This record gives sequence, C-alpha cells and structure tokens, in this order.
Amino acid sequence: MKPSLDARDVLLLECLRDAEGPLGSWSLVEELEKRGCKVSSASIGRILYRLESLGFVESHANKGRIITEEGRRAIGKTKAYLSMDHHRKKLESLIDSRILDEFIMVLQARKAIERETVRLAAENISEAKLHRIEDLILEQEAKASRGESIADIDIAFHREIAEASTNSALLALYGILAMMGQQSELFEFMRSRVGTSYRSAHRSILEALQAHDPDRAERCIIAHMDGLIEDVKKYWEIFRG
Repeated sequence: MKPSLDARDVLLLECLRDAEGPLGSWSLVEELEKRGCKVSSASIGRILYRLESLGFVESHANKGRIITEEGRRAIGKTKAYLSMDHHRKKLESLIDSRILDEFIMVLQARKAIERETVRLAAENISEAKLHRIEDLILEQEAKASRGESIADIDIAFHREIAEASTNSALLALYGILAMMGQQSELFEFMRSRVGTSYRSAHRSILEALQAHDPDRAERCIIAHMDGLIEDVKKYWEIFRG
C-alpha cells in the first residue's frame, strides 16, 4: 500500500530526528535548504499540521515540533517504499531479454565465486567474524519485521563471508561482481514481488559456517544463489504476464 508520505515529508522528519531539540517552521526552512530542498514557511506549516495529524510529530512546549517514535518508524518504511517504487519504474523501463540475461549472468558468476569463498570461510572463519555475521542477520530480521529495506545488510553479509575466506583474489572478484550496477536493491524488489525472502537462507549459511562444514556451506550458498536466479526468472514471467 502506498504510504502517506513523500520524499519531502521524509526529509522534514529526518531534520526533526537529527535536531537536538524542537524545531519551528523557520528553523525547518533553513534545515531543509541545507539539504537542498527549498520550501516556504507556509508550506512547512501545512506539512507539519498533516504530519501531526498522522501522529508522526508533536508540539513541544510551544518551542516547535519534535518527531515521535511513530515518525521515526515512518522514515524507514517510506524510504523502503520509495526505493522499491524507484526500482519498479527502473525495471519496467529497462526490462527486455538482454537485461534478464545480464542479471542471470551476474548471479551465475557470483554463484561460482561464492561457493569457493564460503568453503574457505567455513575453514578459516574466526569467532569474531561469526559474531559479526550473526549480528547482521539479527539486524536483517529486525529491519524486515519493520518493513524496511535489507539490501545493505545483504551486501554486508556476503562481503563478510568473502573477507572470512582470507583469499584476497576471491574477495576482489566478488567485489567487482557485487558492484556491477549494485543489484541488491533490485533483487530485493523482485523477490518481494514473487513473495520470497532470503532470511532463512542466510541463517542456514551461518549455521554451516558455525559448524565449520565446507560441504554444507557450499550446498547452502548454491541453494541461495539458485533461489535468486529462479526469483529473477519468476519476476520476468509475472511482469510479462
């Protein structure tokens, strides 16, 4: 469902979130200008009134407005929606068989590299790195439960594994592929449309790493990458339908 906020609303909420105290209309005009957004004081007043009616801001001792906890949550949810909508429009304008082939090609190359990095990681990973990956999965699960994007967590998760392999050549190759147009957010969008999640896949990979079992880790990463490839194909089938 489309959120009740737009990008300008989010920017205003972020100004309130980052402020050390309440902000009035004129202060918000100045803060928004610093962030490249010019809005009149009258417009700010109307936006604040609407945000207050939604429960995202509240008046504070006649000194201005402060953001509420609901407003803080709204920032993440709206930014996730706007990001997804951006990628939806981007995909719809670019989709053809060449783009599909390119996406699958990158995933297949990642699969070949990551099956090696995860095997080495299972053998060489430290306890500190295991704790770091577990923290990432917990953060991923928390963000997903709030309806926020987890694309940045996905990137960090796979990079931690590549680093844990202790093979600098494989790490460099993974980095090149992972940043080819940085597709993680696009993958996330497509998977949301076909109704799948990679939370369980990430946790199964972690469990294999914790067991220091290279064969099991390889099977898990292959299943994860094959799932991504199938989801890309499913999205295209749905889109074309």
